Amino acid sequence: MISNKVDITLANFTVTEERKKQVDFALPYMKVSLGVVSPKTALITDVKQLEGKTLIVTKGTTAETYFEKNHPEVKLQKYDQYSDAYQALLDGRGDAFSTDNTEVLAWAIENKGFEVGITSLGDPDTIAPAVQKGNTELLNYINEEIEKLGKENFFHQAYEKTLHPTYGDAAKADDLVVEGGKVD
Repeated sequence: MISNKVDITLANFTVTEERKKQVDFALPYMKVSLGVVSPKTALITDVKQLEGKTLIVTKGTTAETYFEKNHPEVKLQKYDQYSDAYQALLDGRGDAFSTDNTEVLAWAIENKGFEVGITSLGDPDTIAPAVQKGNTELLNYINEEIEKLGKENFFHQAYEKTLHPTYGDAAKADDLVVEGGKVD
């Protein structure tokens, strides 16, 4: 967006104060918290268990910011790419990995021997479309569409079709979905 190559980012893009300096966010459609995944044989169920241990995070994420600010006693091992971070956990280079709960829940389902022992950590964040700073015409259009779709319960229906098959009983739609841009 900054280089004028795309008009909108509609992905797993968490709204942060830092990102708000670069882009304008539309109304949110999902809410997330941090989650922590670890081997079932050494399951981390409380952040206090991470003291003196190595936590894998991806650079520039809310997990990195949260742990640096709130838990300096936890040693962070930082990676540029999510794939490298997950591989580090698989290889045993860290005791656990933290990122959005939606990501670690899905990953743990696909990777036997791992479990999300902390499903919600820190303040919830939202995921929302982003447009170029100052593109109010596109921003307003997206917001209107999100509000309209919310009246049709679109995002819950989309969750049931696309995400429920992935998460199963590990997550509930009401814990992740935002209808009409209104966070409960």
